[in-house]
Amino acid sequence: MDDQSTIPEPGGFIRQTGLPSPAPSSASTRPLAGLPHPRGHSLRPGSSKEDMVRRYVEERLLHISRRYVKKFGNPNPGDEVVGFKSFGEVAKELDGLVNVLWKSGTPSLQIPFLLKLASDFTQYVRSFPPSPRATFELLRKLDHCFASLLRGQDMDTNETLPGFENGLRAGMTTTDMVRCRSLVEQTRVLIVEVLSSGDVDDEDDEDEDEDTDMDMDGGESAAEAGGNRTPTPWDIEEERLHMDAARIYENTIVQLGERLGDPLGSENKIDSSAVCSTAD
Repeated sequence: MDDQSTIPEPGGFIRQTGLPSPAPSSASTRPLAGLPHPRGHSLRPGSSKEDMVRRYVEERLLHISRRYVKKFGNPNPGDEVVGFKSFGEVAKELDGLVNVLWKSGTPSLQIPFLLKLASDFTQYVRSFPPSPRATFELLRKLDHCFASLLRGQDMDTNETLPGFENGLRAGMTTTDMVRCRSLVEQTRVLIVEVLSSGDVDDEDDEDEDEDTDMDMDGGESAAEAGGNRTPTPWDIEEERLHMDAARIYENTIVQLGERLGDPLGSENKIDSSAVCSTAD
């Protein structure tokens, strides 16, 4: 069967020749992180398919960068590149690239581009009002990817990842791991600062309102079901925010500690009191 797949892209940009295809149905378990299942085998180094995926990701990263720059300028009539209005829009673009890279099943593409993407994330996230939902969902995906690549196995399914059939030689080098650790440390501190910096983005508020409405339509809230007849949704959301902040890159931290031989988590534990100020 011809190895064909389609990668959609906002704005009508679609490539449909030889992109990574899904793995066979016998191994079609979808990771809990919401990532697509990687293809059965890594793309051959130097092949046209590997080059096509590389060029696609490079083009998309450049497009995202241009949209980010446009955020700070006045839009010109007829300009095809529109600046981002919220971090939710940025996260959606980055999320799509994470999916493409993960589906490629090719560590030589995944490792450098995911590190690049995680680095770009730290620049973009600080330039918009806090958007906890979009932020944590993207970080959970990145955590799954990095931890799995460090381990050579999917963190959810324990399946051996494509490219790691002969061990961890195809995985991160020591230089990659040191860079990853630096990004993890920087991101954990940065997100606390971002969440403490101002009001949550309106789009995040709307998402939360929808969830609340659904709970109300469905009957008793969790608090009511537990015997508390005075629901406190703000307290619940605040507590969830604290927990999410403390769990940033939690699996990656464990795997980096095992690979590098030092307990990163003990040196970089988030003080929950710092996050509490977001609700003050």
